[in-house]
Amino acid sequence: MIAAGVLCLFLCLDKMLHTWAASSSLTTQDFHTWRIPVDCVRANELCAAEPSCSSRYRTLRQCVAGRDRNTMLANKECQAALEVLQESPLYDCHCKRGMKKELLCLQIYWSIHLGLTGGEEFYEASPYEPVTSRLTDIFRLASIVSGMDSTANAKSNHCLDAAKACNLNDNCKRLRSSYISICNKEISSTERCNRRKCHKALRQFFDRVPHEYTYRLLFCSCRDQACAERRRQTIVPHCSYEDKEKPNCLELRSLCRSDPLCRSRLADFHTNCQASFQSLTSCPGDNYQACLGSYAGLIGLDMTPNYVDSSTANLVVSPSCSCRGSGNMEEECEKFLKDFMENPCLRNAIQAFGNGTDRPLPPIQHITLPPKMETSTYDANDSNTIYDTGVTTTSASIQKSLTTDMIPEQKTFVDTNGSGIRPAVPGTLFALPLLLLIVAL
Repeated sequence: MIAAGVLCLFLCLDKMLHTWAASSSLTTQDFHTWRIPVDCVRANELCAAEPSCSSRYRTLRQCVAGRDRNTMLANKECQAALEVLQESPLYDCHCKRGMKKELLCLQIYWSIHLGLTGGEEFYEASPYEPVTSRLTDIFRLASIVSGMDSTANAKSNHCLDAAKACNLNDNCKRLRSSYISICNKEISSTERCNRRKCHKALRQFFDRVPHEYTYRLLFCSCRDQACAERRRQTIVPHCSYEDKEKPNCLELRSLCRSDPLCRSRLADFHTNCQASFQSLTSCPGDNYQACLGSYAGLIGLDMTPNYVDSSTANLVVSPSCSCRGSGNMEEECEKFLKDFMENPCLRNAIQAFGNGTDRPLPPIQHITLPPKMETSTYDANDSNTIYDTGVTTTSASIQKSLTTDMIPEQKTFVDTNGSGIRPAVPGTLFALPLLLLIVAL
């Protein structure tokens, strides 16, 4: 009798565990299929095909319209909509730069993320996919397409060389000529140009022309004032940048955030250029390319940045705004402005491109920290000079040393089946009935 009872128990446990494993696997699979990261246009289509998601999304859009976040969250229906949408494809969706429906994608992104965050954060996450390319690729391409090495002759006018290289490419020449013509066209004695058309032409140039041309025009290195002034004039500043009276920076930021495209590009700039003291280059992920791309992405919008003067001794860029009249928000305004004017990541990235000195970091190695770390001789004050390539270049051995010495041992467990976190097979539970049987016998 005891043996029969134990055998029955074994069969019941076996059936129960198989049922549990199957249902757990199905739930995990369905969840991850639903949450696979997609662009926001596709995420919107997936949400529309699911009745619960679709209705909650419509509810959230009504909640966001004309209400502040606290009022919205006080409404139970709005709160329920948020909870459902945080488990939908819309929550993890992103947009691709230059995609066919980029503006629609960005509008969808902010329609849900403004509801989640309230839209009052100083820094907002970028809606764009992360940049994985490096400046090294652009240096190589720039050398090939121009037929010259911009670092070969230190006395040459690199900005003039960049203009010549652009003229050798039909697409670059056509779009550059177009924005120069539009931005220099005087409307009347009181209106120097049509800024809206000028901005649109500039966006087309920087969005449609390969970086090996646009970056060379925008970030060329200069050793004399004539070269630096040519660089400053790249975006025809009297039309695209300069104002008779500079607006307050916080007012300009508020204006920018009212437009989905400008808001997205500004968030992208903060994501990729925000100074990081945990990286060798002061840039997030040590990625100069991502920072320069997000900077260029602001040109042709309300937040258009530019060089503040034609100085060769001090590299300073800024949007056309000031912190006058900030009142009790002056500290926040100054912080916003410093992200452009006193940003070591942005400065190092511009210098790196101008000098052609970018080097990819070696792969991160997960090793145990040594008992004693060597002291680096790196001097942070070197970053104050424009032409000191020591700021933006290090030998491979120093990079490897700094990288491996500062990163503790990490162990990563990967589910090779791609189904996310997977419960372990409870093998010990299968052995338990057998043990009971032996004891009973």
